[in-house]
Amino acid sequence: MESNRYLDETKLLDYSHQRIQDLIKIRKWENLEDDQQIKAIYNYVRDEIMFGYNVDDNIPASKVLSDGYGQCNTKGTLFMALLRAVGIPCRVHGFTIDKKLQKGAMTGIVYKNAPKNVFHSWVEVLYENNWCELEGFILDKKYLEKLQKINSECTGPFCGYGVAVKDFQHPIIDWNKNNTYIQSEGITQDFGVYDNPDDLLKEHRQEMSEIKKFIYKNLGRHLMNNNVRKIRNSN
Repeated sequence: MESNRYLDETKLLDYSHQRIQDLIKIRKWENLEDDQQIKAIYNYVRDEIMFGYNVDDNIPASKVLSDGYGQCNTKGTLFMALLRAVGIPCRVHGFTIDKKLQKGAMTGIVYKNAPKNVFHSWVEVLYENNWCELEGFILDKKYLEKLQKINSECTGPFCGYGVAVKDFQHPIIDWNKNNTYIQSEGITQDFGVYDNPDDLLKEHRQEMSEIKKFIYKNLGRHLMNNNVRKIRNSN
């Protein structure tokens, strides 16, 4: 299978950036077998890059890394850059999800003014000639475990706080050569697969007026990040 285009560096997948290269060296990821590389990078992006809302979807992997937090699209950009940096082919799959999935992380006026369909993506990794659909890296385990504890009576489907799954207490978020999901039950539209997030974002992005964008960047996302932090740090 031709996979060069799934390894290219792009403006957003800026994997030659010093910060990204230093991380790979410190973690010694380049010395691992393919499956261990995918697993180690997946777990790093899931649990050491906290779930949170960046200033925009259209930021490079190096910026996501320096922020130390991200959501589906931005964590996906970092995940892809790290994978390509060690020679693992990957691509991105674009969607929209129902805003109900964000309720709880988004509250009050922020939720009321949010678009009904929220731009979303997951990463697909080429492993042993199969494309693995990886979405379970979006929420860090600490945040998810606190959510499960707060909603311990929920033993079936759950939608809210950044989650949309069939089995809330046992979502498939660990990668063992399988697909992983955490928001897939909220998907409303499928935009298909793209070689990289740059191409995806040229064709599809969050539909929002300029004033709503300004409010999101300067107020909304900070309120959302505070809500997420409160849950993560709750007893």
